[in-house]
Amino acid sequence: MLNSITDGLLCCLMGKTTNAVGPLDSVESSNGYSFMEVKPGRILRVRHSTPNRPAPEGPEETQPGGPERGTVHCKPTAAPGKRRKRKPKKVVNIDCKKQITSCKGTHSDVVLFFIHGVGGSLDIWKEQLDFFTKLGYEVVAPDLAGHGCSSAPQIAAAYTFYALAEDMRAVFKRYAKKRNILIGHSYGVSFCTFLAHEYPDLVHKVIMINGGGPTALEPSLCSIFNMPTCVLHCLSPCLAWSFLKAGFARQGAKEKQLLKEGNAFNVSSFVLRAMMSGQYWPEGDEVYHAELAVPVLLVHGMHDKFVPVEEDQRMAEILLIAFLKVIDEGSHMVMMECPETVNTLLHEFVLWEPETPTGDGQGEKK
Repeated sequence: MLNSITDGLLCCLMGKTTNAVGPLDSVESSNGYSFMEVKPGRILRVRHSTPNRPAPEGPEETQPGGPERGTVHCKPTAAPGKRRKRKPKKVVNIDCKKQITSCKGTHSDVVLFFIHGVGGSLDIWKEQLDFFTKLGYEVVAPDLAGHGCSSAPQIAAAYTFYALAEDMRAVFKRYAKKRNILIGHSYGVSFCTFLAHEYPDLVHKVIMINGGGPTALEPSLCSIFNMPTCVLHCLSPCLAWSFLKAGFARQGAKEKQLLKEGNAFNVSSFVLRAMMSGQYWPEGDEVYHAELAVPVLLVHGMHDKFVPVEEDQRMAEILLIAFLKVIDEGSHMVMMECPETVNTLLHEFVLWEPETPTGDGQGEKK
């Protein structure tokens, strides 16, 4: 037990990625990292930074009788019934009245959640986590199971979409406050969508970075990742080089360093195979995405060879409130390649709120 705790602390302090974390309730270190046991023996590393605020500032209150600032009205519909079937519908009606407000670092009810994708770790968000922490925001970033310093169960069922989604639900329920903003990259976008759908009153905004189109997830039967684990292990150097070529716009010394030090693609062959074969989520179709009533920012790296820009464009068309920003110099790992640009886009969206109409047409005289 003592060795497990020691290994976990060394992983946080020294950046080890051995996935050697023993069963414990919670271990916290002074640098913002902690271990969260979402299920017995299933432990996630989480970076949680809480700024010291001298005077908590909440969201601006709406004056009684005055216009509701940043309020978005959606088309009414009947109360939701049983879970719908997978067959898409042509019309989606959303019943909500959501107040969208600016989220500042001084607001104590705001939390930013960062979720990475396959093969990565919370380290890919380093520039974003440092940036928003300095601005006073509370940030939370977990390592998915089998990634970074989280535990790596040696059973494929531990890496299905639903198993990972429940992990993210546990993290969200532990750290969520009144206004929560979800930021996902690649496969991590699916978990953000899942949480936004499950907790519409708690999720304030969503940011999708190279997340792809609004399509249901289904593993490919002819994928290279269906090969035996031992074969994938032998192909690891080739897979890493392929990821560098497809995930970064350039393949220079800087990008190679980012790939290595940022743990952008550092996962065991077993976990990689299980993650790819476990991407089964039939509910996540266009109808599911169209039901999201939160504002969404889509960020796309133009040179991304994993996700075509057309997929993010389709996502922007389906979503109720969406803004698509394309970064010409970036690729799939755009948050690592162009951190300043991405940080600016994210911060502007976090602060954004709809303009209040000068008049809603009620009580006007002609």
